[in-house]
Amino acid sequence: MNTPVYDVAIIGGGINGCGIARDAAGRGLSVFLCEQNDLASGTSSSSTKLIHGGLRYLEYYEFRLVREALTEREVLLRAAPHIIWPLRFILPHHKGLRPAWLIRLGLFLYDNLGGRKLLPGTTTVDLTTDEAGTPLKGDFSKGFEYSDCWVIDSRLVVLNAMDAVDHGAVIHTRTTCLGAIRENNLWTITLADGRTGEKRTIQAKALVNASGPWMDTTIATLEHKASKEHIRMVKGSHIIVKKIFNHSRAYIFQNADGRIIFAIPYEQDFTLIGTTDVDFHGDPSAVAITDDEINYLCQAASEYFTSPVTPESVVSSYSGIRPLFDDGKSDAKAATRDYVLKLESSNETAPLISIYGGKITTYRKLAESVLEKLSPYLPGMGHPWTADASMPGGDFAPDKFAGEVQRLMNGCPILSKTHATRLVRTYGTKALVMTRPLAKTEDMGVCFGGDLYEFEVKYLIRHEWAQTAADVLWRRTNLGLVLSSQEADVLQAWMEQQHQ
Repeated sequence: MNTPVYDVAIIGGGINGCGIARDAAGRGLSVFLCEQNDLASGTSSSSTKLIHGGLRYLEYYEFRLVREALTEREVLLRAAPHIIWPLRFILPHHKGLRPAWLIRLGLFLYDNLGGRKLLPGTTTVDLTTDEAGTPLKGDFSKGFEYSDCWVIDSRLVVLNAMDAVDHGAVIHTRTTCLGAIRENNLWTITLADGRTGEKRTIQAKALVNASGPWMDTTIATLEHKASKEHIRMVKGSHIIVKKIFNHSRAYIFQNADGRIIFAIPYEQDFTLIGTTDVDFHGDPSAVAITDDEINYLCQAASEYFTSPVTPESVVSSYSGIRPLFDDGKSDAKAATRDYVLKLESSNETAPLISIYGGKITTYRKLAESVLEKLSPYLPGMGHPWTADASMPGGDFAPDKFAGEVQRLMNGCPILSKTHATRLVRTYGTKALVMTRPLAKTEDMGVCFGGDLYEFEVKYLIRHEWAQTAADVLWRRTNLGLVLSSQEADVLQAWMEQQHQ
């Protein structure tokens, strides 16, 4: 059997890997991507879920990164208005920390660095009269309100993967790269099926190591020149508690240690609080929140909220590894969030690009940078195209979300407004396709809990690489917060039957 030859092979199915696959496939390149687990199963589903410039990065003079991120904020909002939406942030002024003039200066830069068009600018808030002050302690009387965006992070990864496939890419999840060597000016890459253990090989003209926290272990299996570059694994943990406040804005709180945390409305009934910055050593797949981190987040939030946040109030939590470029900074919170791309080739052929760092907000620009570096090795590559292209399901204006919900309900009257809203929020216009066969309630199939029905799970298996209950409940939807463990077990058993 002939070994398939691709223009680009990518290791890693997080936001960077899938973003590169999408961009490359859309330029006419043949693309293969392998992911050892599920798409977005590492860092890319464990973020604070913000599309933002990174207000605090201004303190570290990361102006290039902040400008790029602020510009991308609106590019991504237009591309995926179903999974990305504007969010206003309340920053209470803490008299013992940063002075008000410094915050005003930072927010002025934040408003003007990135060519903001869609999002409203900063305002001053009287917390003694505004409802945003209601859940806060009485000594916080003044604050600032500014704009950023929220994203369903794991879905952004999946949408990039879907669009890559629509442009001809081949994506294999639960497939491990065992190693790669250069032969006859090509990469020969050995793969293993995660379920059967079956091995196969492919070849590629260029190889991209987008394995994130697994960067150092992956590169050890690839033919490469010795280098001093390494990743710095910094753990960020988040807690989820029952809803603390009733309005739709988020909070950004300053801490005495110089860090900040967010408190964000989450999935209607919850508040998301995070994040921490802790150096991590060990197996990235074993990352988990510690009691110290839980206590830190609870204490930081309780500094501001009238009702104390306690470890007992935590209903869920998650942790992820930021695979930052090790720039030698001693403090984890000061390590650069900018991405670094390392290119290595042998006799001007068979290039290897390794990706260090990066933020979910700037993944699209990172992909363009990777392809620019690869362009001398892949003549005939098309031009950049993703800046003006919508994501699957995102082909409507950011201010037309309510109209899309109504359109779905008109097309599928058996859906409640709550159910239709969730489907549009998750799938955008693809929800119309998904629900087209549904004429009566029985057509929805088995109900696994909440408003998760068989028709949706079948769609996720067929179009979005879902293979397990965890894929569905935590990375394609956030219904893991709603379904009981028994309901999740029923879903898992049903999905296993589908794969037999």
